[in-house]
Amino acid sequence: MNLMKSNAEKLYNLISEDEERKQHLFRTALTNPKAALDQICEIGKDLNLNVTKQEVIDYLSTLDDLPTKLWLIKVRGGL
Repeated sequence: MNLMKSNAEKLYNLISEDEERKQHLFRTALTNPKAALDQICEIGKDLNLNVTKQEVIDYLSTLDDLPTKLWLIKVRGGL
């Protein structure tokens, strides 16, 4: 696993453990998935876990989670 993908995984885990942040991102993702993606990258920058949007998408694509998969479809311009 390359370093950036590792950062995406670490960032995902940190966000998952922070209920308030996770809920805020979820609400944002419902109405504006691309803004949620921007926020995820910004959180990574703040935590010194720099990731690109594509790295976040690539990592999330590996998860076996239906809500995440539906969100990814929206981010990519579907639904």
